[in-house]
Amino acid sequence: MDNRKPVTLHRLREMHAAGEKIAVLTCYDAAFARLLDGAGVDALLVGDSLGMVLQGRTSTLPVSIEEMAYHTGCVARGNRNAWIIADMPFGSYQESAETALRNAALLMKQGAHMVKLEGGGWTASIVRLLVERGIPVCAHLGFTPQSVHALGGYRVQGRDEAAARVLCRQAEELAAAGAELLVLELVPAAVAHELTGTLSIPTIGIGAGAGCSGQVLVLYDMLGVTGGEPLKFVRNFMDGSASVESAVRKYVAEVKDGRFPDDAIHSF
Repeated sequence: MDNRKPVTLHRLREMHAAGEKIAVLTCYDAAFARLLDGAGVDALLVGDSLGMVLQGRTSTLPVSIEEMAYHTGCVARGNRNAWIIADMPFGSYQESAETALRNAALLMKQGAHMVKLEGGGWTASIVRLLVERGIPVCAHLGFTPQSVHALGGYRVQGRDEAAARVLCRQAEELAAAGAELLVLELVPAAVAHELTGTLSIPTIGIGAGAGCSGQVLVLYDMLGVTGGEPLKFVRNFMDGSASVESAVRKYVAEVKDGRFPDDAIHSF
């Protein structure tokens, strides 16, 4: 797909307005960036999940801003047309607005097109600060891995009515603050679908049902190389695929036409 035009923020808005699903995968290096971009993935998320899938850690918490900057640069050098989102790791934006701006700027200098931060409520002011300074922001609600200990483990969020109301209020606050994308992780499909219908910005689901504006998976999960029992919302696209590239193309196609995820199988 060398002839495709670069995916820009304007293009993502157009896709959302037209109802075209947005296909996202995590990516951590130049070789995979080149492959994923060529296979038609719309956005590459340089996730702090690298702490678990690359470094073998038990959570994302130890990942540093320097490590995120390094991997963002690697992805940027391998990419031509996909939109690049870089995670702001734990501790890189919680301390102060000045710290958040400095670290977001570092990721942008390495080639990110957008930064992602987790949580709602207090984060709206950080989002507003970054957006006002020309840094596009992706927000992240539901299960937020950097808060795994506070949340009591890997749990679905927003199951009861009160929790769902809080999640929806925070999503609206983040969109009003200028967030251009919203990742919803481990959220009941019905809640994510309703929220997607009310927000003006695209939602990217991971374990949040087919009603989101797009989907994201950890690359190594969808290739079936992480080992162990796969999470409910994950599908191994290498099954029946002749190559990694064909598996990625299958993922993109099934996200685009609504076959993945299947709410009867992959959702809560």
